[in-house]
Amino acid sequence: MRTPLRRRASRALVWLALASVSIPAIAGPLTFDAALQKAAADAPSIKAKSFGADATRSARSAAGQLPDPKLALGIDSFPISGPLAFEPQRDNFTWARVGVSQDIPNLAKRRAQRGRAEADIGVADAETGVEARIVKVQAALAWISLAYAERRLTALDSVLQRLDRFVKASPGAVASGASRPAQVLAGREAVAKLLDRRDELVSMVGRARADLTRWTGEADPDIAGPIPDFAVEPARLRASLREHPTLVLAGATIGRADADLRIAEAERRPDFGVDLSYQRRDPRFGDYVSAGVTIGLPLFKKRRQEPLIAARAADANSARAGADASLRELTADLEAGLADHAMHHAQWSRARDVLQPLAEQRVTLETGSYSAGRATITDIADAHAALADAILTTLDREATVAADGARLILLFGSADQ
Repeated sequence: MRTPLRRRASRALVWLALASVSIPAIAGPLTFDAALQKAAADAPSIKAKSFGADATRSARSAAGQLPDPKLALGIDSFPISGPLAFEPQRDNFTWARVGVSQDIPNLAKRRAQRGRAEADIGVADAETGVEARIVKVQAALAWISLAYAERRLTALDSVLQRLDRFVKASPGAVASGASRPAQVLAGREAVAKLLDRRDELVSMVGRARADLTRWTGEADPDIAGPIPDFAVEPARLRASLREHPTLVLAGATIGRADADLRIAEAERRPDFGVDLSYQRRDPRFGDYVSAGVTIGLPLFKKRRQEPLIAARAADANSARAGADASLRELTADLEAGLADHAMHHAQWSRARDVLQPLAEQRVTLETGSYSAGRATITDIADAHAALADAILTTLDREATVAADGARLILLFGSADQ
């Protein structure tokens, strides 16, 4: 018999179990790697392709099998005219028939059908690989976009705070005669313009978060962790280009076209069939058993089989040409991406090492001049606006470099990169 204490403990365990089921787990911030993993696991487009691949696998076992047998029932030689009309019991040629027949396609055709089923699986798997690569790249770009959108907003807020201190102090400068009243308005105008830019950045953060939600399924994703340093190695990317999922899909498409060609070629060979029947007559005359074989006669190959073979051969050649075109397109895309990445990296370095330090130095100098009475609040506002431009330009270019690196490595690199 349970004690009250044990019963209360049991109830507590039940409530804890129910709570663990009914209360959803609170997801933590998404790191870059976690975002990519979640996108690969939850993307509906990948699931759709995967289900399609499962469907082709399920259909594989039926490929190349014999058709279903046929059951035949009938009455043969039933008299409808003459002296024995409608009196089959007096006629020794009337019988009831039951039989079974089986069509047997030629062995080459059945093998070709099995090959076509395997080719369908290869195409479905390759399509899943292409979709997985697309989702991975898009999720990475969405995460990077959100990370830099938040960085831009933080940087602009810092500049706004610095400028706002001067604007709030400007009435005192007017009262002391160090500044003209109109200059106070210029400071407020500069703050208002920066606030407009801040609104744009807030919207950018919202759009980037919505895009990340699309690829990861997180309702309100919050990112964490450092932005990866994408080290682009052109030689390695060129070497792994042949492993690109698009080219794998092109190869699978060629295999499917070749399988269709083999099926068309197999039509030139005869198919077979067998049948067996039992004829039941009046007991006075005895019963019969019949057996037979049918053989297809592909006599008109030039008008039937050969045009289809030529069509399937053209399809196979088209698939091979398409694969070559895909390789050239990917190669050109890779080389163009590498060239853009080099340009963007140089521009980012210039903004980081030259433009932004100059803007910082200008703010420092104008601040010193303002303290010494040789600069106005307008000069301070202009310097801070220029600093905001320089910082945001640097972050824009850094984001472009990061997006270039992620796209090049994740799109053109091998699966283990």
